[in-house]
Amino acid sequence: MTKSTLINKYPINSIEFTKDETKFNNIDEIVEYLQTLISNHPIAVEIAVFDHLQHTLSIEDHILDENIKAAKNVVFCFGKKLPSSKMLAVRPRSIGVCDLGDKFEISFLEVPNEELQKTTEDWVKSVINN
Repeated sequence: MTKSTLINKYPINSIEFTKDETKFNNIDEIVEYLQTLISNHPIAVEIAVFDHLQHTLSIEDHILDENIKAAKNVVFCFGKKLPSSKMLAVRPRSIGVCDLGDKFEISFLEVPNEELQKTTEDWVKSVINN
């Protein structure tokens, strides 16, 4: 798992792995697996799956990394507490799953709750060699 800062402000976690490091053949299978993990979690709830590639391609003057073959976000929420209306700005969560041809990349914005950060990391890491 690599931790980095995107555009000098977004703390993200990501992992890249070759397709032979997982039993999953495509991102739809990975998305389905993540949906199962979310549905089995005691407080997480799935909201949607967003096909980011199809959306981007539908925009006339889009910009796209030529290595991206498929890209989807699994949108979900761990929202057990709503102590402030400002929490809405950082929720819901999303895990991005990308097919880069010979490898996959999974990424997500850092979760401020350490326990739920660990849960998300564990979910993502479990895709490899599963």
